[in-house]
Amino acid sequence: MITSVIISTYTEERYNDVLKCIRLLREQTHKPDEIILVLDPVDELIDFYSGVVPECVKIVASDGFGLSNARNSGVKIAKGDVIAFIDDDAWPDHRWLENMIKNYRDKKVWGVGGKIVPVFDECRPRWLPEELDWVVGCTYKGMPERRSEVRNPIGANMSFRKEAFEVAGLFRTEVGRYGKKLLSGEEAEFAMRLKKLIPSAKIVYDPEVVVYHRVPRNRARLKYVLKRSYYEGYSKALLAREYPLKGEYNYLRYLIFKSIPDKVRRASFLELTGLLVVVLMVVVGNIVGRTIR
Repeated sequence: MITSVIISTYTEERYNDVLKCIRLLREQTHKPDEIILVLDPVDELIDFYSGVVPECVKIVASDGFGLSNARNSGVKIAKGDVIAFIDDDAWPDHRWLENMIKNYRDKKVWGVGGKIVPVFDECRPRWLPEELDWVVGCTYKGMPERRSEVRNPIGANMSFRKEAFEVAGLFRTEVGRYGKKLLSGEEAEFAMRLKKLIPSAKIVYDPEVVVYHRVPRNRARLKYVLKRSYYEGYSKALLAREYPLKGEYNYLRYLIFKSIPDKVRRASFLELTGLLVVVLMVVVGNIVGRTIR
């Protein structure tokens, strides 16, 4: 099975992370057939990475700005039967692709996601419980702990059969990350669109498919977390116009009936405050998103 791995970046500042990701991809037990680095269409950025990445890496200029455009540009030229995506500030476990590809032995599996472990540049903030690790793009408490069928993977660690894009099209750019707008719905929307077209398609979460995701200091600050939470609610409001969001309601029930009472029993008042503030910002973002047409 031919595999393509797509990394996308928009900045020179992450070149150390990008190089680390590429190095560990080349050291996989199941080596990718091609590594594609998609860059924003900026000549200086393309020239810079052309001079630092190994020659085996295929450099592609995105058709436009934003994460969805970058991913789509990679998909268009990828040769793999399976197309995997990893963030530019993440790096894979040495058996990442091997464990991912195993899932595709089941012909009904059309997408696979895995565990994303946060690696904080500094200590985890005491007010940031594991239930909120989605804020920093990682697997969060409340997700399955065993291999399970899910609605959609998290973008920092996901893959789909190439045929999925032939059937369902590409990622929608209007619900994806762009500049300072921390929208986050493109992978969820794509997976739900795919399931709508192929109801028998399985999207699998496999915790043995592991990547590690760097969390820099600025993303562990309250200002970023509040902004990210607001845009999470905003993004979900956009998706709710077309799709039922049962997973989000189940997660909210998990917080209300399990996590919050647990924080109260354990007197974890900083974590409790973090949970309540983030939920409030998600609600605010969702209300704003529902009012905008």
